[in-house]
Amino acid sequence: MENTEILVLDFGSQYTQLLARRIRECEVLAEVVNLNISLEEIKKYKDLKGIILSGGPSSVYENDAYKIDERIFSVGLPILGVCYGMQLIANEFGGKVELADSQEFGKASLSLLNDSNPLFKDVPNGTKV
Repeated sequence: MENTEILVLDFGSQYTQLLARRIRECEVLAEVVNLNISLEEIKKYKDLKGIILSGGPSSVYENDAYKIDERIFSVGLPILGVCYGMQLIANEFGGKVELADSQEFGKASLSLLNDSNPLFKDVPNGTKV
């Protein structure tokens, strides 16, 4: 827990462990944790640099949709949402999640709007993700 740099909150995606492994391959310590982790528990991670909200099988509009401790959004760390995690972020901040004409899966180009955070130090704009 002392050296964990990235927390991956697990919403049940089949790719959560792969995501954490890829982060570790970049020599960054990542830990997968339960989505019900509290802000108090997160604050125990002394070297934390960011949080990733993983994907999952649900939609934020389902009656039993997964929720997290909303205070996590005010902890002052970068938060990345992947699939369901991004839906959750959008929904939390008043965004609208709609069905697309087609499913999107595959590689995309990363556009960094603000690369001043050390987390993105060696990540070139346009990186394929």
